[in-house]
Amino acid sequence: MAFDRYRQVLALPGVRALLLVGMIARIPLTGTGMTLTLHVVNDQKLGFFQAGLVGTASMAGAAIGSPLVGRFVDRRGLRPVMVVTTLVQLCLWCVAPSMPYAVLLPGALIGGLFSQPVFGTIRQCVAAMVPKENHQTGFALDSMGVELSFMVGPALAVASVTAFGSAATMYGVAAGLVGSGVALYLLNPPTRSAEEVAGQEVHVPRRQWLRPGLLALLCLVSGLTFVLTTTELSVVAMLKADGATAWTGLVLALWCAYSLVGGFVYGGLSRGLSPGLLAGGLALLTVPVGLVGGGWGWLCLALAPAGLLCAPALSSTVDAVNRRVPAAARGEAMGLHGTSLTIGGALAGPLAGGLLDAHGPVWAFAVSGAVGVALALLTTLVRRDAPVAVLVPAGSRDAAGPDHANGLGVAAGADIAAGPDAATPLPTAARE
Repeated sequence: MAFDRYRQVLALPGVRALLLVGMIARIPLTGTGMTLTLHVVNDQKLGFFQAGLVGTASMAGAAIGSPLVGRFVDRRGLRPVMVVTTLVQLCLWCVAPSMPYAVLLPGALIGGLFSQPVFGTIRQCVAAMVPKENHQTGFALDSMGVELSFMVGPALAVASVTAFGSAATMYGVAAGLVGSGVALYLLNPPTRSAEEVAGQEVHVPRRQWLRPGLLALLCLVSGLTFVLTTTELSVVAMLKADGATAWTGLVLALWCAYSLVGGFVYGGLSRGLSPGLLAGGLALLTVPVGLVGGGWGWLCLALAPAGLLCAPALSSTVDAVNRRVPAAARGEAMGLHGTSLTIGGALAGPLAGGLLDAHGPVWAFAVSGAVGVALALLTTLVRRDAPVAVLVPAGSRDAAGPDHANGLGVAAGADIAAGPDAATPLPTAARE
């Protein structure tokens, strides 16, 4: 395992700052769902069903808005997008404590639509700032940062609501989101590498890169988060049935720790694995978890095999999406990746809840794992589309590399060995 790869990536200019800011900036975002839930239940004296509707509205808005915001980042740059989304978040979270439920519901939808593109942007910038041969390590570092953010954000929201109330917590969320927006605005990391900027005048139509292989990969991403969300809910249900609810936080924290260890190991490997193999393995290892008895300690051990594959599977899907799209559409593609993550989590809530109510955790683990395995097989069966070859002007030959045809070169990131389609240059007229 080449741990030198981590030193190489972290030694690159701006990468350490990007990963640190990205991890901190995600913390208020990961705490928003818990804050809204507790506000609806505690302050508005409504049920968890109404709270779930608010969460669903927020996720629906994010699913729609994520690729749209990513497209604006591609076209206009990061700073204008951060200004608009940060101002919207500031206004919404400052007035949210006084909103009646009938207004909070559409407000959550609007908040989701204008969610700050922190998750997708950090990944987009990692792809631009880290050389292609080290993308696996860069995305693994990013996935580990995401795990740490999710370990802190929801727990911090619960602690804040308990100590200060939901209104004060909402103001704190507003301050945190503004801080995230300002930090990314000032940092202003590049969303394209120098070589990609040299060919920025060439735009590839969506139909050239949004192809069956990528769509199957996005379905796999949804299946992965479906499995992970169902696992979380099933763990809560198992511990409640065993009268061990007090151990829920520890069990979930250990599950996250397994993911961190797996991500660290995977990022140091000299060669990555396919997302279908990693996600399929995670899903397959999830199937028997519900059969474990003997208390929370055995459950912790049962979660280890699948947990170790969590961060590697997620980072491998990011890498695979990045390799299948041109740099000029990377923001939109990362937005679609985020939408797929959101869809998987949103579907898991009601479906896993129904399975838990009707058949218990054993079937919830088994069915979610089977769904994940099926989608992993689908990803491998669908024809593997070659990465899109993007032409750059003849004046950018040095950035494009040695492969030229009639004064045009294939841009960095196009993998000729991936298949015959990658060696077929797009006509100059095929531009957006």
